[in-house]
Amino acid sequence: MAIKVKKESKSPGELIDKVVKIKRCAAVVKGGRRFSFAAMVVVGNGEGRVGWGYGKANEVPPAVEKAVKSGTRNQVEIELADNTIPHQVVGEFGAARVVLVPASPGTGVIAGAAVRAVCEAAGIHDILTKSFGSNNSVTLVKATIAALENLRSRNEIERLRGVSLS
Repeated sequence: MAIKVKKESKSPGELIDKVVKIKRCAAVVKGGRRFSFAAMVVVGNGEGRVGWGYGKANEVPPAVEKAVKSGTRNQVEIELADNTIPHQVVGEFGAARVVLVPASPGTGVIAGAAVRAVCEAAGIHDILTKSFGSNNSVTLVKATIAALENLRSRNEIERLRGVSLS
C-alpha cells in the first residue's frame, strides 16, 4: 500500500523540499507484522538547483529527514531561461520517459504531481510536460532530473560547436 503526501517548506535562503511518495513495507515476524517506511523527496533552491533523495526508516519523519539529507547532497545545477527552460528536452529512466517543452510566460507548470514537484523545486514557473511509459512517481522524478541535466544554454552550445548562433 502506497501513501502519497505532498509537503513543502521554504524559508528565505533555505531549500524547498517536497515529499513525492511515502511507501509502507511490512516484514512478517513471529509477533505479527513489522512496518517500515520509505520516502522519496525532491529538494531544490528555486533558482536552478534540484536533487532527489530516498530515505528509509521505521517511522515516517526520520525517513523524510534522511531523504532530504540525501537530496541535498545530490543536487545538480540546471540551465534556466527566465522562468522556463531554454529548449525542448527528453529524459528517460527505466520505462519512464518525460518530455519537457518551454512555455510562454503566464502558462504555469502543466505537469503531473511527480514532474511538477521537480519543476517547482528547480524554480521553473512556465513549462509544458508529457510523461510516457511508466507512471511510477519515483522513476518519473529520476527521468525529469535526467532531462533537466541535458539542458544547454545558448552560450554553451555556441562554445561547444565553435559557431555563432544569431
